[in-house]
Amino acid sequence: MSLLTPRKVKHRKTMRGKQRGTATQKLKINFGSYGLKAMSGALITARQIESARRAITRYVQKGGKIWIRIFPDKAVSKKGSEVKMGGGKGAIDHYAAVVRPGNIIFEIDGIEEDMAKQAFRLASYKLPIKTKFIVK
Repeated sequence: MSLLTPRKVKHRKTMRGKQRGTATQKLKINFGSYGLKAMSGALITARQIESARRAITRYVQKGGKIWIRIFPDKAVSKKGSEVKMGGGKGAIDHYAAVVRPGNIIFEIDGIEEDMAKQAFRLASYKLPIKTKFIVK
């Protein structure tokens, strides 16, 4: 399983930040004919992205081309279980992508609409947010 992770980062550990507002970029379908749009905001982990990608790929089999429009570049740290308070910030546990309402998450082309809709429906079950199927 090849999870998406950044090759190089400026800062090893990032601050959590706030999940506010709507998306200002990745609002339109740029590559494919159909897209999966986020209707709510969340941090989507690399595992969730990979799981959704596999669901799409398995359903469309050899047809179509898939684009992943989000990348997990935010480091999420976690302290071990039963570790006392203090002692600094925990080690990096996984990477996540910041998704805001309106972001296009996946795009697909080269297949018919009903097949794309079903593939994205299967992928949406793997994601922790509400999504919507859109057509270019």
